[in-house]
Amino acid sequence: MNSLKIFSITMRLAQLIFIVLVIFGCKSRHKEPKTDKSEVLTEVDSSYLFDGKTLNGWEITNFGPQGPVEVSGGKIILGIGDGCTGITWEKNFPVTNYEISLEAMRVAGNDFFCGMTFPVGKDPCTLIVGGWGGTVVGLSSINGMDASENETTKLRQFEKNRWYKIRLQVTVKEIKAWINDENIVYFTIGNKKLSIRPEVELSKPFGIASWNTTAALRNIRIIRLEQ
Repeated sequence: MNSLKIFSITMRLAQLIFIVLVIFGCKSRHKEPKTDKSEVLTEVDSSYLFDGKTLNGWEITNFGPQGPVEVSGGKIILGIGDGCTGITWEKNFPVTNYEISLEAMRVAGNDFFCGMTFPVGKDPCTLIVGGWGGTVVGLSSINGMDASENETTKLRQFEKNRWYKIRLQVTVKEIKAWINDENIVYFTIGNKKLSIRPEVELSKPFGIASWNTTAALRNIRIIRLEQ
């Protein structure tokens, strides 16, 4: 093979390599960025109590030694304080026949990352998720007994930086709650006395708090139930 033919073949190979590089370069420049599906928020409507952008409708609960509260990346962040850090709903809230759902995450700390205080008729109650060292789930309080010591007490492990879907239903007769579709509270009210601990008194009528824990909240929604 003479030098002219070798030169011609070499030039063609160089042209092919150049074309391939150009094509792949264009594709890489136009490649869509990856999206973390866990961070995609639901499109909000009037049933949502958090618009994903502001604390409109909420006030930062003045517990005293609370941590910072901010909205970031479509989430409400409750920072670690010396005790409770939380938010309280400022507008009207039903007292029965409603369902509240939200997603909550423990970011740092080892205690409850969702202490949801809610009305049951004329009485308040609190659903604790991850309390008493990180594992207790239940209602506080029933006949003066906390979530750690009454008939609703359950123990569950909660991973940090993982979203948990929490759903609560309140009717005249019952309180029900689910975590990731697992029914963790099925309580018949009857003649039992409901109350809250003094630490969350400022969360009434409806509020969400954490205890010595950084928590994240999103997709807070209320639905009225048929009577």
